[in-house]
Amino acid sequence: MTDSTSLLISESLIRQYDVSGPRYTSYPTADRFVEAFTEQDYIQALEQRRSGPAARAMPLSLYIHIPFCEQLCYYCACNKIITKHHDRAAAYIKYLGMEIELHTKHMGLGQAVSQLHFGGGSPTFLTDDELREVMAMLRQSFNLAPGGEYSIEIDPRTIDNSRLDALAAMGFNRLSFGVQDFEPAVQKAVHRIQPAEQVFDLVKAARDRGFESINVDLIYGLPEQTPESVDRTMAQISALKPDRIALYAYAHLPERFKPQRRISSTEIPTAASKVTMLSRSMAALMAAGYVYIGMDHFALPNDSLAVAKRQGRLHRNFQGYSTQPDCDMVGLGVSSIGRVGATYSQNAKTLEEYYDFLDQGHFPIVKGLGLTKDDLLRRSVIMALMCQGRINIESIEHAYLIKFKDYFAKELETMLAQAEQGLVQFDDTCIQVTEKGWFFVRAVAMVFDRYLQTDRTRAKFSKIL
Repeated sequence: MTDSTSLLISESLIRQYDVSGPRYTSYPTADRFVEAFTEQDYIQALEQRRSGPAARAMPLSLYIHIPFCEQLCYYCACNKIITKHHDRAAAYIKYLGMEIELHTKHMGLGQAVSQLHFGGGSPTFLTDDELREVMAMLRQSFNLAPGGEYSIEIDPRTIDNSRLDALAAMGFNRLSFGVQDFEPAVQKAVHRIQPAEQVFDLVKAARDRGFESINVDLIYGLPEQTPESVDRTMAQISALKPDRIALYAYAHLPERFKPQRRISSTEIPTAASKVTMLSRSMAALMAAGYVYIGMDHFALPNDSLAVAKRQGRLHRNFQGYSTQPDCDMVGLGVSSIGRVGATYSQNAKTLEEYYDFLDQGHFPIVKGLGLTKDDLLRRSVIMALMCQGRINIESIEHAYLIKFKDYFAKELETMLAQAEQGLVQFDDTCIQVTEKGWFFVRAVAMVFDRYLQTDRTRAKFSKIL
């Protein structure tokens, strides 16, 4: 990928694809979950996993949502609670324990876990003792496998060297630092001030303590950003050299996320400017030695994510790209989303409702989805595009006993226009996303989304550029 790639993307193409669309951390997407999916459906999925030897052998991932933050970041679209009252964490941990007990009741004790992620909010809102308490509860109920990936999201403003020591002692081996941008003007515009020197010092200290992988989250398309300012941040990131980088496009959805109403839409860079930012950022990162994993992820060549990409083992889940294949994910905490078997489920989004369900001895499930054969087929196609940039047509036909060109006749006809635009190449054996097409991979995947074919209302999604 070179900076000249941006020259191949015409203004008319940018305008055409300056639309909203899913990020495809799942298919069907979470907006398709229904309230008709009940606690009993979820219990059935858990018990099928418990009783089925094949399912039990499947890797298990745990996601724990910690919703609290001390300070509001204007760009944030996460489910969070802004508070300086740290005593609220004690009650939340108690209810996490109740939810864990419900899972072991229906799954059994000792399920092997190969991936664990604390997200938020700010997980480091919890004190070290509180984090130790949560980890102890998890170890009592699950078997955290040696060599697993155990990660936690870090707000650099809440961490020092002693806390890094504590996290390492708890068993965390991967850290994800929320940086977003190093430019002071941008940090001020989004209400998140954290000097670059602070992040550099913490990353060095984390490396000294032997953390296996360090990720940095960045966002382009924020207010006050320009291609030139993003260039400066990329130069600093190249010097910082984290193992992984997640480079997200800012999704401005003020009608859904109240904090974003503090950002005027007139302050947001244009789609053309965002494409320039993305193109130049990709060129800078790859010049610095990073492997482009896909869509918004980069990794150093020896990182497990880059290795999985080379070996064709890349997958995608609710946290983004992952090395875990076909992984069941149990989501714990308010608003968490999980996947067990051929089902998706989501917890209550408010603390009051979450607590109320658990007080009554029930899972806090408020909606979900049982996947149909068509859902599973299209999920395989969409994830192949999102993860490998390629669909092996024969493999899909054998796995789902279909004739690809017949089943997807309408989709292939639609894709002809994308082929003419240079976004994809396809024949009777495969569909391949081109180098230019990676800018628009979400649009390519959207062709196969049956739900979007019948519902053209996409305002609920972020812009794909």
